[in-house]
Amino acid sequence: MNFFQTVGHLKGSLCNQLLLFIIWLYSFQELVALQMLLAPTHTSSMSELANPPTTGLFDPIAISPAVIPHYPNPSEPLPPMYPTFPTRYEPVLSGKCPVNFTLISSLMEKTASDCSQPLAALVGNVICCPQFTSLLHIFRGFYSINSDKLVLQDAVANSCFTDILNILASRGANSTLPTLCSVKSSSLTGGSCPVKDLFSFEKTVNTSKLLEACGTIDPLKECCRPVCQPAIMDAALQISGRQLTLNENKNIVGEPYPIDSLNDCKGVVYSYLSRKLPSDAANTVFRILSACKVNKVCPLSFKEPSEVIVACRNVAAPSPSCCSSLNTYIAGVQKQMLITNRQAIICATVFGAMLRKGGIMENIYELCDVDLKDFSIQVYGQQGCLLRSLPADVIFDNATGISFTCDLSDNIAAPWPSSSSISSVSLCAPEMSLHTLPTSETLKNSGCGGGELELLVPIFSLFIFSTLLY
Repeated sequence: MNFFQTVGHLKGSLCNQLLLFIIWLYSFQELVALQMLLAPTHTSSMSELANPPTTGLFDPIAISPAVIPHYPNPSEPLPPMYPTFPTRYEPVLSGKCPVNFTLISSLMEKTASDCSQPLAALVGNVICCPQFTSLLHIFRGFYSINSDKLVLQDAVANSCFTDILNILASRGANSTLPTLCSVKSSSLTGGSCPVKDLFSFEKTVNTSKLLEACGTIDPLKECCRPVCQPAIMDAALQISGRQLTLNENKNIVGEPYPIDSLNDCKGVVYSYLSRKLPSDAANTVFRILSACKVNKVCPLSFKEPSEVIVACRNVAAPSPSCCSSLNTYIAGVQKQMLITNRQAIICATVFGAMLRKGGIMENIYELCDVDLKDFSIQVYGQQGCLLRSLPADVIFDNATGISFTCDLSDNIAAPWPSSSSISSVSLCAPEMSLHTLPTSETLKNSGCGGGELELLVPIFSLFIFSTLLY
């Protein structure tokens, strides 16, 4: 029996490799076809494609994103699938921000890469904005390292914020980051927080407890059994004066909660952590905390699914008209942005609750084979790309372009909600873990299943660039 199970497992593994090879071959054929179509219109030869991946047979297959040929006629309009990267240049700085930016150059480069101009809107929620916000936290701590201040004055904050944006833009970042990430120059100040200097902060807060909780955090445990987040909140409450008010007025009901002041004080706490931790460690902590936040909500917009409700309301078995309507609706959702696997669970549940509210009681996700990956941007128009719930980064290389890593482990069925009233979805309970569909091991056959695989996907696939045109 063990022999047959082993054989079945090996067949499943080989099938996984074959499937990924077919995906790679299909993308390669598309690119070669595009080159052949463009060749007659130019006099010069097209640049050579990158060499095929050299990874081993049983390693994750890395598809090279070096697929964009040099366009020989700059005077002609560029096809949408061959965008130009912004030319790097020396930024013009205000001269009013007394900071040596070269000391945080690597962090600036990382942020510019994560917020690259052609990609920022697609990864803003899960990659770009968390990294940009972390940069601002670290910059504020870095700025105040030689003084007793934990924040910037308003006038200096405006100049430094402008300089940061100019430097990022000069390195290829999108110029609309303040709007995309809802961030202002006031993020560098202490706002309405009453404590803004180091002496008052350390006098008020148990800093050793704060640093012990947030010096290093477990990325797998922090979101469900938080240690750092409560420590930051407790410190913010203390310096805002809110903790004293709570202790003195425990019986007062309905007292207004100073949420703006509390958020400003949380920013001061971040500044203190940035001052005490190495920049790489602080960036890791802040990115994990952002991941805990963004993975609690669905970032997608769902318009009223009236056509889906009409087509699927009374179905009890697979229906071509129902599935066609559902697939058409989801195809529109797929053009919005990249999301994580945990966000996909929430999005599928929220959308399912809308359908149940419209009168669809049957699990049409199951009837129409809807998976979690169907709620994110599709790679090559065939395979959905879900990012892992842990912090991820965009990979930029001058020779190969921009790419990111998709989590292409087993297909995971989209969860159908038990009711139409969804207040929140807990992703910490054991029953909400990312269960996969039956694999060859559970079915005792050698089907194409199982195995955790990752795929390095070029951002310049035709489908993704079609989404940028909308």
